[in-house]
Parts: sequence; C-alpha cells; structure tokens
Amino acid sequence: MHASISNVICVSAGIRQLTSDQIQMLRAFIQKRVMNPDDVDDILQCTFLEALRSEHKFQGTSKPQTWLCGIALNLIRNHFRRLYKQPYQESWDDHLHSEIEQGGDIGHQVDGHRQLERVVDAIDRLPINMQRVIKVSLEMDGNYQETASSLGVPIGTVRSRLSRAREQLKRQVETVA
Repeated sequence: MHASISNVICVSAGIRQLTSDQIQMLRAFIQKRVMNPDDVDDILQCTFLEALRSEHKFQGTSKPQTWLCGIALNLIRNHFRRLYKQPYQESWDDHLHSEIEQGGDIGHQVDGHRQLERVVDAIDRLPINMQRVIKVSLEMDGNYQETASSLGVPIGTVRSRLSRAREQLKRQVETVA
C-alpha cells in the first residue's frame, strides 16, 4: 500500500516539476503526429489534465515522461478518430466553383472527384483489419513500426495488410472505372 502512495506522490511531483525542455519534448512528440498547432496545444493541455486526473493509476514502472507520452498518444488517436467521423467542412461545389474561377479544367476536376469517391468506397469495402491498418498508418505518418506498435501486431503483419489493401484497392477502383 505504501508503494502505491509513493508512486502517486512521485508522478504528481514528476508532472508538476517538469522542466521546460521536458515539456518541449512532449510537445515535439505530439507535433510529430499532429500538424495543426492549435490541436497540438489542445492535446498537450489535455495530456497534463488527464495525467493529473489519473495520477492514482501510475504504477511507477516507467518514467513520468514515458507515461505522459502514452497518455498523449491515446489522446492523439482519439483526436483522429473524431476527425474521421466528422464530415469534411468544404463542400465539393464550393471547391469546384473556386477552381473554375481560377481557370481549372472542369472535366479533369470532375474525374478527380469521381476517382476520390471510388477510392473512399473501395476502402469502405475492405476487411476491417485492413481499414484499421490504413487509418493507423495514416495517423502514424506511414511509419510501419509505430503502426505495428499501436495495433499490437508484428511489423510484417502491417506490411502484409497494407500490401494486400493496396492490391485490392487497385483492383476495385480499376473495375469501377
């Protein structure tokens, strides 16, 4: 019992006594995965709030900085899950009109839009495990090792699923075209 109390005190003191370099390292960790600076700041703040709220769960088996990176990674995943569920804000018509006004080729743009719709539909028809590896790979900026770690699978499984997904997508999109 005393060990768990000392762990809580240790992480609480550890979080509250982070140096500016350690905070910048955590910010860089988040920034590597999230491009929007406002989202980086939000996730950084949420990381500290969640750490303080969950400090009783800290087991002391890792450094507080490592624990914070784990919290940040979970928040980043949640951030991207929410983004995937939100519809894109700009309508196709708005984009199309702005391109036409700038002298764009309407036929080319319509073909591009149709191709994009075919790809999105094809991704939706992939097996769930392939959809998941594509989404996580995108979240991890295409880093196979981080994708494998995030999914809890070997890196070879990530490579295999992505390769099979690419082949299926090519076949599906080509047959529709």
